[in-house]
Amino acid sequence: MSGELRRSLGVLDAVVIGLGAMVGAGIFVVLGPAAGAVGSGGGLLLALGIAAVVAYCNAMASARLAARYPRSGGTYVYGRECLGSFWGYLAGWAFVVGKTASCAAMALTVGAYVWPEHAHAVAVAAVVLLTAVNYGGVQKSALVSRVAVGLVLAVLAAVVGVGLGAGGTTPLSLGAELTAGGVLQAAGLLFFAFAGYARIATLGEEVRDPARTIPRAVPLALGIALAVYALVAVGVLTVLGPGALADSPAPLSDAARAAGAAWLVPVVTVGAAVAALGSLLSLILGVSRTTLAMARDAYLPTALAAVHPRFHVPHRAELAVGAVVAVVAATADVRGAIGFSSFGVLVYYGIANASAWTLGPARRPLAALGLAGCAALAFALPLGAVLAGSGVVAVGVVAWAISRGRAVPPPS
Repeated sequence: MSGELRRSLGVLDAVVIGLGAMVGAGIFVVLGPAAGAVGSGGGLLLALGIAAVVAYCNAMASARLAARYPRSGGTYVYGRECLGSFWGYLAGWAFVVGKTASCAAMALTVGAYVWPEHAHAVAVAAVVLLTAVNYGGVQKSALVSRVAVGLVLAVLAAVVGVGLGAGGTTPLSLGAELTAGGVLQAAGLLFFAFAGYARIATLGEEVRDPARTIPRAVPLALGIALAVYALVAVGVLTVLGPGALADSPAPLSDAARAAGAAWLVPVVTVGAAVAALGSLLSLILGVSRTTLAMARDAYLPTALAAVHPRFHVPHRAELAVGAVVAVVAATADVRGAIGFSSFGVLVYYGIANASAWTLGPARRPLAALGLAGCAALAFALPLGAVLAGSGVVAVGVVAWAISRGRAVPPPS
């Protein structure tokens, strides 16, 4: 049966859920590909700054919109309310598809660190386990995220300390080969790491006092994540340099070895697995809430709108999302999923910024900057990601045309 979700999350819970989604993806997956795109340490840090600026614009747009419309669904709801049904639907479509790819990437990261020879099997098992955790209620999810974030931050602090203490190359060198296209492509890939704050907005129906909680939690989570990313990037670059970082499949482990701290490698392996699990937990949580909102309006099967009478979670949506992610994790490639996911998420946030434009003149400069930034980063991604993402958006438009006759119109 359908119904309302329980408002049980405070500021700290919301911040931790956002961090759980961001920290795992950013540190253990994206730094290497981004370094390869930009070619220098200084360029990587510049790209990180650009990604953070775009993420900040998106975060403020999401926070203000979530405070105005505190319901599950994130930009699916905001686009529908501010721009019309089509744009809300397109945002929801881009989010669900893009974040399903993110879920698969995180599950495969768990497999690659825990048991590389059977990474796909471990990935599927992780999806099943965390879907069961989410099924038990959002408070349990917040508690697991809090434990995971604490452990991962401790591991990252050890890596930073070892890296900076060992000395080595100068990480701020820009390099003669630095290009605008390379910087933007690296920023687009790094944006994948910042997208976790969306989890806070999509939980708008489950936080206490959303008008106060969401605008505080989103920038706080983003600021903490940026500080962590910058410190880890500098520490790893100091030991490995940009070339070795780009070539490394496990840069934090390789940085520990290069710094003469082989004892830290098993700890980093555990930290990577926990980080990816925490990220996967929050990602499944967010995708299921957007699925719930779209099912309520009949853009997805209405059976997915059911809320469990005991656990107060969208249990059918969570089971459906978990099943799809498990299938993708059994067949996908982790690096290929990153660019595809980034394209979908940037489309999602482009619509969020366009929605924030309608909130009044005071919101428009930041919304315009965020919209332009999303467009620039999306189309600077590798060509394969752009083509695949554009194709999926086109499929979504066709699905909209088919489903609009049975969809529920937005409330006036």
